[in-house]
Amino acid sequence: MVSVNELSPAELAALLHFHAQAGVEWLLEEEAVDRFAEFEAMKAARANAAAPPQSPTQPERPAVAQRQAAAPAERAAPRPQPAIPDGEAVQHARFAAESARSLGELKTAIEAFNGCNLKHSARSTIFATGNAASGIMVIGSAPGADDDREGTPFAGRGGELLNRMLAAIGLDRDGILLTQVIPWRPPGNRVASVAEMEICRPFIERQIALAEPKVILLFGNFAARFFFGESDTIHGLRGQWKEIGAGPLTIPAIATLHPQDLLTAPINKRLAWSDLLAFQARLKSLELIRK
Repeated sequence: MVSVNELSPAELAALLHFHAQAGVEWLLEEEAVDRFAEFEAMKAARANAAAPPQSPTQPERPAVAQRQAAAPAERAAPRPQPAIPDGEAVQHARFAAESARSLGELKTAIEAFNGCNLKHSARSTIFATGNAASGIMVIGSAPGADDDREGTPFAGRGGELLNRMLAAIGLDRDGILLTQVIPWRPPGNRVASVAEMEICRPFIERQIALAEPKVILLFGNFAARFFFGESDTIHGLRGQWKEIGAGPLTIPAIATLHPQDLLTAPINKRLAWSDLLAFQARLKSLELIRK
């Protein structure tokens, strides 16, 4: 086995890049740990703790006395903090979002906001990138592992497929505005909870209000449900023009399958292509791209 110390900086960088591309997010310990032995030891310890006392000379303390003796230790232990802050977090998020007068100020406000537990487990805060003046906005669901690692929306293989999808209808990511509904990656790519969604809602709505897009393309089940307020799947919500409200604005929006969904089920690319053609037609009618 080759030691890391024997690698050159270039070789070490290539190795780390390979692991990142393979989806490795955590490094293992220096020495192997026998988890089976740990589990057996834990079971034995629990069995010993549950066994009755062996010494008859030690009087058994009443349950009340035991609870009283344990009370100081319990009071001394720090209380676990709730995973989701109270309802004031939504108000704080709304105040922070509405106080921003530009996308730059809004990005600073989101980065300074600590009222959502998702931020504490994420590596990066994902904010809009690209050209807000284009009038075209693309919104994804929530950051994935690649997004969180690179600090940008639609990174990795899904981002590469997005680039090809945009190019097919005459767009590129630098010429439009790309963002995500949720600015922080949920642990394990789980779906954001209702409380987390409501805390993040003022931020994405303010992004839309400040960018003032003429049309919006939504990617994925979560984004479609979030904005359309419906519980159907993306297959039932895609390809239909609906209105999105953000502050004083009302913007036409259409949803389609997320690039990650297409990587998993390529057969659905034909459905996404139909939605992209509908999106392209609307862009042409609004003279946002050449006819």
